[in-house]
Parts: sequence; C-alpha cells; structure tokens
Amino acid sequence: MTLNRRKFLGVAAATTAASLSAPQVWGMSSGKPRVVIVGGGAGGATAARYIAKDSKGAIDVTLVEPSRTYYTCFFSNLYMAGFRTLDSIAHTYGTLAADYGINVVHDWAVGVDRDAKTVSLAGGHTLPYDRLILSPGIDFVDGAVPGWDVTKQNKMPHAYKAGSQSELLKKQIESMPQGGTYAMVAPPNPFRCPPGPYERISMVAHVLKEKNPTAKIIIADPKAKFSKQALFQDGWSRHYDGMIEWVGPDFGGGNVEVNADEMTLSIDGEVTKVDVCNVIPAMKAGRICEMAGINEGNWAPVNGHTMQSRIDENIHVLGDATNQGDMPKSGFSANSQAKVAAMAVRGALTGSKVFPAKFSNTCWSLIDSNDGVKVGASYQATDEKIAKVDGFISKVGEDADLRQRTYEESLGWYAGITSDMFG
Repeated sequence: MTLNRRKFLGVAAATTAASLSAPQVWGMSSGKPRVVIVGGGAGGATAARYIAKDSKGAIDVTLVEPSRTYYTCFFSNLYMAGFRTLDSIAHTYGTLAADYGINVVHDWAVGVDRDAKTVSLAGGHTLPYDRLILSPGIDFVDGAVPGWDVTKQNKMPHAYKAGSQSELLKKQIESMPQGGTYAMVAPPNPFRCPPGPYERISMVAHVLKEKNPTAKIIIADPKAKFSKQALFQDGWSRHYDGMIEWVGPDFGGGNVEVNADEMTLSIDGEVTKVDVCNVIPAMKAGRICEMAGINEGNWAPVNGHTMQSRIDENIHVLGDATNQGDMPKSGFSANSQAKVAAMAVRGALTGSKVFPAKFSNTCWSLIDSNDGVKVGASYQATDEKIAKVDGFISKVGEDADLRQRTYEESLGWYAGITSDMFG
C-alpha cells in the first residue's frame, strides 16, 4: 500500500487500531526511493518538508509521529508565564500532507531492522526505507533523580515535552499557596534547551511576582555554571530580587532526592517541604535510537558533513538525540541539521548536488516583559565533529530598547521556523 495525501487521514486512523495478526508492509509499489522519518519536531518535520519539496516528487517521504498536534518546546516557557497561549505553540501536519505529498503516519515507531531496512510501528505495520532519518528528541535517564521516575510526573512534572505537562506545571504554579515554595531540580549537561531551565525560572518568577510575591524559588543544580548565567542572574536581581535561590554543586545541588508523596526536596541531606517541584532529569536520545542500536552511551554519534550515523550510513540522526560536537540541543540546531541531512539524502538517492555543510543556532530567552537576551553561533562540519566557528551573546547592562528588540526578534524567528517546519 502506498500512502498519499488522500489516504492520509484514513491511514492515521488505522494506525490507532489493534495490531494486525501479521505485519503489513507499506510503500512497496511506487518504484521511487523511500525515506522514512521518525519524529515530527524541528528536525523531522523540516527534513520531511525539504526532501519532499526539493526532490519534486522523486522520493517517497513518510513521516512517523504519534502526536496529531505538536507543541513546540521553544516558547513553552512563555506559555507558562502568560506571554503565549497554548494554541499559539500548537501545530499540525495537514499542510505537509496536503501541499507536499508527505505520507504522515500517526503511530509509534517501535523497532528498526537495519539489515532489512524497515521500521516497525506499534499499529502492526512495517515501513521499508532506503534512508531512515531519526529525530526522536529526548528521553530521561532512569534513576537520574532519586525518588523520581515518569510515574511521578503528574505530581512532580518535568514539562520538558511540551503540551499536557506544560499545562500541568502552569496550573500548579498558579495554585501555589501564598508564600509557598517552587523548586526545580535542574538537569546535568548535556540537555535539551529550550525549554531552558533558567528561562523557565524567570517565567515562574514573573508569575509569582504578580500573583504570589512572597513565594520562594529554589534551584538545585548539579552544574557549576550554565549558559547565559551572568545575564540571568543580573536579570533575577533586577526583576525578582530575593525571590530566587540557586544552589550549585558546591552547596549540594548535585546531591538531591525527592519524595513525590510527601512533596519534599532533599539537597545534600537537608529536607525542604515544597509546593511545586519541577524535576528535570538527566537526558538521553529518544528510545528509538537505542532500539536501532546506533547509540554510544546515551547519544547517537553522527558525521557532521551529512548527519549520518557513525554506526549505520543508511540512518541519519538529527537534533537533541545526536552526539555531534559543539551545537546545543535546540530546536534551531535541529532545524539547521535537518537541512543538511535533507540535502545529503537527496544527493544519495537522486544524484542531486550536495554542498558543504554549514550550521547556525540562536537561543533566545525572556527574563521579564520585553527583557530578551540571546546567544548564538555559526558552525561547520569537520571530520571529527560539528565545530563552532564564531559566536555572540547579549551583554549585561544593555538598554531596555535593545532588550525589547531582542525579544521582538525572537517572535519573528518563531513565526519563521514554524513555517519552515510545517509549511
């Protein structure tokens, strides 16, 4: 069965049914090279669109994504503070299917057979591929925070996969008792950003300053330093003086334990009762990379020239899941890497020209109303890694007009990147 845009809705519904007694193989009859992409975020959706658009129908493109509505992690912190609505960070896949002819399958990828070059779906179907692109984002390292696992996420949310977790954490923050305590267990490096932990602290403080000004915020952090630290700490002192306490590893920030039933946080043995506890554990590549056998440790190593797995040249890996070098695990990075991978895939399957890989990234953060900061860099591929070429960062003491322009720049970027992803 070959999927096309007219069959998109029917196939999406079919994949939610019970598994068939024998797997059905899709995509066998077109005669075109086949690309399967797992994960419909900044990496996967961008790669699907660029391969379909630029190959002009010469490649069959199938995008596997379990969620019908995708909520961007970037700007999800702004939703929690009321600067965005949930609908404004929600996106669907209809344009990719209708305008670009991408076969969008809403199902879970549950296995990869690298020898047969097939992807197995939870609904019982099998997708053959000539090239496979994995962009699954992150999962959490089991046992990373003593006392916490995903069964505790409704009491102590991570809100690191945007959507219902974001809604839950927002509601918990707004329901805190007057003078209560919000605690965050920050993740070790490397971690997905956005939704950046320190922008989140800023947005939580923004809400509490207005609704609960005597509340306290505690950050238990295993890292001795973090990105844009001077900018955040300067902003916290200007906007939220006395509200935020950052506890680094020198004071026990790396020795934490939580109890979701008692709603307590222990830092270096000192137990504190908290009202909200946002636990962000250590991270690893989305599980499908482990299933495919392409990880080394917690991440999937790639060749930066093409984003090909260093373990299987028929698989490309994007975004958060990769071990690629100097780029941060951001949506902008994934979008940039997706374009390099799309070009490499088209070249391999159709003989089109492949240009040298170049990458860029900017990460914006909002500290308070119209107080925006940013950090970014350009990168190039070397044989060893994706290497930073040059960079920039906002400076402490910038005037209010510049900070407002930085924030407005981020709004334009959001509109542009989501259009680039979803059409």
